[in-house]
Amino acid sequence: MRRIINSTYISLDGVIADPAWTMPYFDDEAAAFAGEQTAAADALLMGRRTYEGFAAAWPTRDESDPSTGAAYFNNVKKYVASTTLTDPEWNNSEVLQGDLIEAVTGLKAQNGKDILMYGYGAVTHALVKAGLVDEIRFWIHPVFVGGPSVSAPLNEAQTTLALADTKVMKSGVIIATYTPAAR
Repeated sequence: MRRIINSTYISLDGVIADPAWTMPYFDDEAAAFAGEQTAAADALLMGRRTYEGFAAAWPTRDESDPSTGAAYFNNVKKYVASTTLTDPEWNNSEVLQGDLIEAVTGLKAQNGKDILMYGYGAVTHALVKAGLVDEIRFWIHPVFVGGPSVSAPLNEAQTTLALADTKVMKSGVIIATYTPAAR
């Protein structure tokens, strides 16, 4: 069975939106970890807003430069959870049909590598509640950004997780990996 891995950049004040503030921390060490994540995943799963942000950014990047990650993101299979997006234009993208939980359960049952998610919003929350997310990796950045926090739209987000691993990078970024706690 495939695993779903969520990887979310987050500031000390809980901001995940518009992660341009992460760039000063994306050094060789972070790039290596990010490369390990993408090498282990043959699909992306995202909500409509994340899809639209990625679809606007990645196709403009140079695929011939392996350090950009553009070849991976532009060509990997992308699944989009959306009730409003009907015709995704970004290469190799598919909108999930029907019930989200049933569709993702079906994806996990297929042969393949990990399915990678970026950002933590309503789609991730629904999948965590359904027991479908296998790991959540918070990349905690040593910066206060200001603005809406990740917890604001998730008022009913009571979930208990167990710490599975931590990685402290020279830049000050801490990657805290969690798995669902036994219920």
